[in-house]
Amino acid sequence: MPTIRILGPYRIYFYSHDIVNEPPHVHVDRKDLSAKFWLNPVALARNLGFSPKELRTIERIVREHQQEFLEAWNEYFRRQTR
Repeated sequence: MPTIRILGPYRIYFYSHDIVNEPPHVHVDRKDLSAKFWLNPVALARNLGFSPKELRTIERIVREHQQEFLEAWNEYFRRQTR
């Protein structure tokens, strides 16, 4: 499970098998909490415990780093399909 970035208390990553059935997205964890965000367009896909306020913060982070996360996704999965 490749970690893209650690931003503050958040670990942003994707699973190496994520490309199978889903569009580009990232998972965001903090302690026991987890969320999943689609990257294009940025949208919440799933929330496991974050408050609405914290989700807004995370969504802002994902939006600010959207291009970086998409590039990491594309680079990783381009190498996997060669």
